[in-house]
Amino acid sequence: MSRLKEKYKNEVTPALVERVGYKNVMQVPRLEKVVLNIGVGEAIQNAKALEAAEGDLATISGQHPVTTRAKKSIAAFRLRAGMPIGLKVTLRGERMYDFLDKLLNTVLCRIREFQGVPRNSFDGRGNYTLAFREQTVFPEIEYDKIDKARGLEVSIVTTAKTDEEGRNLLELLGMPFAPDQEE
Repeated sequence: MSRLKEKYKNEVTPALVERVGYKNVMQVPRLEKVVLNIGVGEAIQNAKALEAAEGDLATISGQHPVTTRAKKSIAAFRLRAGMPIGLKVTLRGERMYDFLDKLLNTVLCRIREFQGVPRNSFDGRGNYTLAFREQTVFPEIEYDKIDKARGLEVSIVTTAKTDEEGRNLLELLGMPFAPDQEE
């Protein structure tokens, strides 16, 4: 069992029951999945860009990514419906906990001048999305071997019903939220 999953069962669940006052342990929000996403807009002109991004995403997640395709045609971008424009990976179970453990304890520490992750990146239903400007913050990616720095999006999907429940869950798991900017 991964460190983070053990922490969830032994520390987070009792703390949330005490803090919020759930009547049943099954009401406590939990992590459902983590989705990693890379948009590869340049794949329209350069087919090799998709292969390079696929290799990076597979290295980061330890799982083979799925190609995402355009839903609509947009003439201004020379984009037709069905063209490949991105990649995504969905992590669940042990892989999800291992990835989140790595994200919280290794990756976020490597960001220069890190002040904490934004508190307001919740979607209204307790899910959190974190964006990285480049994939090089992950320890598996060697800076010399990449062809281009690409943005990466990490969405953490929880069973929480509200943003507050989701924030409590992630905070207790160790997510370093930035202090409130109230002035």
